[in-house]
Amino acid sequence: MPTSLVDRGVVYLAYNPGITPQSGGLPGLSVLKSVVNSINLFGIIAVVGALAVSLGVWAWGHHSGGHQAEANGKKGATVSAGAALGLGAANGIVAFFSSLGSQIH
Repeated sequence: MPTSLVDRGVVYLAYNPGITPQSGGLPGLSVLKSVVNSINLFGIIAVVGALAVSLGVWAWGHHSGGHQAEANGKKGATVSAGAALGLGAANGIVAFFSSLGSQIH
């Protein structure tokens, strides 16, 4: 009995191509890792500066009665803290979801 195009499409979509991450496959992988590590470091340094400025604006706004400056300082401190969390956890987050994704069959 001939199969329809839909049946063949379902079989084709269910095919496992067998692709897995493998280190050492392309030249320059160590250079790329070094570049990404440097970008992460620059990001963390920028977040430290942003946090310091935000905390200064928050304190200045609080002591001078500038409610808008105080609110902006709080917002900047919260965003800076979130960015620091994201930068520090980036490798773990990617590893977690990559591991989770590899369990899907």
